[in-house]
Amino acid sequence: MLQVQDYLLFVYLIIALIYDVKYHKIPNWLTAGGMLVGIIFHMVSGGIDGLIFSFLGLLVAGAIFLVLYIFKAIGAGDVKLFAGIGAIVGVQIVLYMMMYSIIVAGLLGIVILLFTRTFLQKMTSAFFAFVGSILSKDLSRLEEFKTTKSTRFPFMYAVIPAVVLTYYYMFYAYS
Repeated sequence: MLQVQDYLLFVYLIIALIYDVKYHKIPNWLTAGGMLVGIIFHMVSGGIDGLIFSFLGLLVAGAIFLVLYIFKAIGAGDVKLFAGIGAIVGVQIVLYMMMYSIIVAGLLGIVILLFTRTFLQKMTSAFFAFVGSILSKDLSRLEEFKTTKSTRFPFMYAVIPAVVLTYYYMFYAYS
């Protein structure tokens, strides 16, 4: 059975999806608001235990996705988005959502590469950029490849299916 925190999450993610698709950016007011709503909700409903529950979710999700941000795999807005998700749903559920998001993003990336006409060219240039960066100990070629617009998409395209998968497997598949 869905709880209040689940509906808060759904509203949060719908707004984030709209902004990410339309502007390719998740606004700070939304991510900070998600964190604040999660913390206040859990503090009011669970006292100090709820506050700890919310802060742990925020910190764990933020820290893990911060590592991905450092390697430029995701944007800063995505880090803050998942910190907000963690504040709303806690550590256990946000870890599943993060795992599924990364898997779905990888699959979407493969599909994008397969259905663009320049698949072989991109794979070859990715290989040479990777090897060239390692041999020269200079990451500039790899950075140039990673910022190619055709290989990027809004991360929310992976987050929404990940949330659906998480709720399905955690609440419906085994009941």
